[in-house]
Amino acid sequence: MKLNTLKPADGARKERTRVGRGIGSGLGKTAGRGHKGSFARAGKGKIKAGFEGGQMPMHMRLPKVGFRSKLKGDTAEVFLYQLDKLEGDVDFAALRAAKLVPSTAKKAKIVKKGDVSKKLVLKGLLATAGARAAIEAAGGKVEE
Repeated sequence: MKLNTLKPADGARKERTRVGRGIGSGLGKTAGRGHKGSFARAGKGKIKAGFEGGQMPMHMRLPKVGFRSKLKGDTAEVFLYQLDKLEGDVDFAALRAAKLVPSTAKKAKIVKKGDVSKKLVLKGLLATAGARAAIEAAGGKVEE
C-alpha cells in the first residue's frame, strides 16, 4: 500500500447535486424548490416553532388554565409532630435552627398533622384552626 494509491471505498463519498444548471439536468429552473412559497425563496426557509401557516397556533387556541402565586414559596409548612423536637417557646428562629423550614421561607405555618405531646408556646407563627386547638389541648398557647 502506498499513500498515492489510497482512495475511499466505492460509494463512501457522494458527489453533491448541482442544481440550476439547465433543463437537461432535471434540476434546472426552480432547482428542486418547487413554485412559490417560503421554501422557494432564498433565505426564507425557516419557520418559527409553533407557526401553523397563519392558522391560529395551538398555544393560542387552547384555554389558559390555573394560577401560580408568587407568594407560594414564602410560607413553609411545619407539622405538629415535628414540634416535639423543640422545647419551650417556639418562634421562626427556633424552627430555622432546628432545620424545619428552608432558608427561602419568610414565614412558617403550623399545620395539624400528627399530635403534639408537649406544652408549647408559639410566638409570631401562623397556625391552622386544628393545629391551634391541638396545641391548646396539650396545655400550650399560640401568641400572634
